[in-house]
Amino acid sequence: MTATRIIEGLERSPATGSAAQDVARLGFLEWAFTGDEAAQDALNAVAAQRVRSDAARAFVDLLHDACQPLCRAPGRRRRARAH
Repeated sequence: MTATRIIEGLERSPATGSAAQDVARLGFLEWAFTGDEAAQDALNAVAAQRVRSDAARAFVDLLHDACQPLCRAPGRRRRARAH
């Protein structure tokens, strides 16, 4: 399912507060399996830029989080092992 369709559904949701976060997470999980670079594509969509409901805003926040690169903790690099 596209992010636009998920956001359209979330915009119709009356959920607020923690319930909106839960609904947004469900939408995000549904969307998450759509493929590489989908988060950035979704953020570039017009629907993602004009959200109003709490649930849709929470979903867009998750998209932003998904676009952030994962970093290793400092000092936790792999070291070559001598054999």
